[in-house]
Amino acid sequence: MKKKTEETKNAVLEITPEEEKVFISLRASSWSDFFGQDKVKEALMIAISAAKKRKEPLEHVLLYGPPGLGKTTLAHLVAKEMGVNIKITSGPALERAGDLASILTNLEENDILFIDEIHRLNKVVEETLYPAMEDFAIDIIIGKGPSARTLRLDLPHFTIIGATTRIGLLSSPLRDRFGVIHRLSFYEPEELSKIIKRGAEKLKIPVDEKSTREIAIRARGTPRVALKLLKRTRDMAQVKGTGEVTEQILLETFRLLEVDPLGLDESDRRLIMAIIEKHDGGPVGIETIAASISEDVGTVEEVLEPYLMQMGFLKRTPRGRVATTKAYGHLGKKIPGNKIQEKLFK
Repeated sequence: MKKKTEETKNAVLEITPEEEKVFISLRASSWSDFFGQDKVKEALMIAISAAKKRKEPLEHVLLYGPPGLGKTTLAHLVAKEMGVNIKITSGPALERAGDLASILTNLEENDILFIDEIHRLNKVVEETLYPAMEDFAIDIIIGKGPSARTLRLDLPHFTIIGATTRIGLLSSPLRDRFGVIHRLSFYEPEELSKIIKRGAEKLKIPVDEKSTREIAIRARGTPRVALKLLKRTRDMAQVKGTGEVTEQILLETFRLLEVDPLGLDESDRRLIMAIIEKHDGGPVGIETIAASISEDVGTVEEVLEPYLMQMGFLKRTPRGRVATTKAYGHLGKKIPGNKIQEKLFK
């Protein structure tokens, strides 16, 4: 399951290990270099300042929202501002309680442990985490059968920063143990333009204001997608141009990637078209949609649906997903005239 999920995610976002290195190199290294999410930044900076004044570790932090919005970057910035080390792992990587124990016992005072995809923690690991988060102690079972006994190990004071794209899958006991919880939202084109400009400077790509704006509009409100488009544009400029990003190079890149003026790609259009053509516009269940376009249900829910709903192309109803009138108009399809659809479109 772990391998399949990671492969599906990489296929949809088209993120290769080499590109991941590029994104890491473009990651903001200071608060002033991190554009967008102003309210989240302000709240985190206040919490950090208060913790430093009290000379205490920062409260456990939970960041949630769609992928590619900067949860990992924020974790690094928090660690840098606190002046402590950060260790990174993920929910699927912690298969046994012993895996978690080995990490926690190697932390130093006030260190930060960043757990990505925390909603995918094994239940046993999650329960082991409870006393660690509350009492900074961990219980280890030594031996088996009647001779088994529990040994409690004291841990240094530390902070857990959890990141998830699906906060609803977190159990209440785990969620309640986080003192600071923030949701990351999609970015505005103006914020993405600043990120693209900074990325272009680091990659040494000459990009004019109009091209920057055009990439920002088609970036689905996501910095990771914006940087991916910038990198693909750079490749096109180097292969079919002089190395400079021009309007013609930009249009050729978007044509090759099948990204339309609203940022929808082939996967988005395939999902909407499946609802319209195969299911008469809906309502239709998420499992049926996923089967219709040969995608994983998690990919549809986490990657494709959020942006389509934000753009007003998809609507969730108690009976299932429905393609909206805006989706019909964007794809040039005739709006159905049946009464069920008319009632759902209201």
